[in-house]
Amino acid sequence: MCGRYVIKTPPGLMQETFGYAEQPNFPPRYNVAPTQPIPVVRLDNGRRSFALVRWGLIPAWVKDPRGFSLLINARAESALDKPAFRNAMRRRRCLVPADGFYEWKQDGARRRPFYAAAKSLVAFAGVWEPWIGPNGEEMETACIITTAANRTLRPLHDRMPAVVPPQAFDLWLDCAKVDAETAAALLVPAPEDTFVAHEVSTAVNRAANDSAALIEPVPPGAAEPEPKKVAPAKSKANDAQGSLF
Repeated sequence: MCGRYVIKTPPGLMQETFGYAEQPNFPPRYNVAPTQPIPVVRLDNGRRSFALVRWGLIPAWVKDPRGFSLLINARAESALDKPAFRNAMRRRRCLVPADGFYEWKQDGARRRPFYAAAKSLVAFAGVWEPWIGPNGEEMETACIITTAANRTLRPLHDRMPAVVPPQAFDLWLDCAKVDAETAAALLVPAPEDTFVAHEVSTAVNRAANDSAALIEPVPPGAAEPEPKKVAPAKSKANDAQGSLF
């Protein structure tokens, strides 16, 4: 799965990589967490566009998000069929820029965090949905699609984000010309050399922590005790969609 990730590529290089017209300016983020606004790239009138959407997809048919499970990931194997993702797969596919993501490896009673660093900026496959509440409140939401882990990352977890290669960006984004079944063929494990993983500090466990120190390798043998669990803050569906940056 993918529950935390990193965006540290400079804005200008990100714009150049994805080819959108907007010029957002933002600092790096080293611990992007669910319910926060995240950057996505999607098509708007046939052109690539940058947007901020809430991480945690809410299907349009949901009446009250407070009673609906937080959907931060969709499984590639079932995204075409599950009601929560089916319409988005056909009509609203997007790219989620990322420089890497975190995964936790179970080690007895401990869960050790690892950072899977991409060798260069990558695009996770994503889908998005607009949601309109009963009182007219509006929110755009998204989730990241996962697939089976490649051999490099399988020792950490059996899932990883599906990565869309640059030559397939248009294939994934163009929902008008490319059907969902064709696009779904892209949802395969990334090549073995896409990510390199190393263990990091348990400081990443707390979403409030956000600094470059989080992705630094933990020295060999420097095991850390499991920190006390911090209850996540409750999110409200009608919260203003603030800036990720």
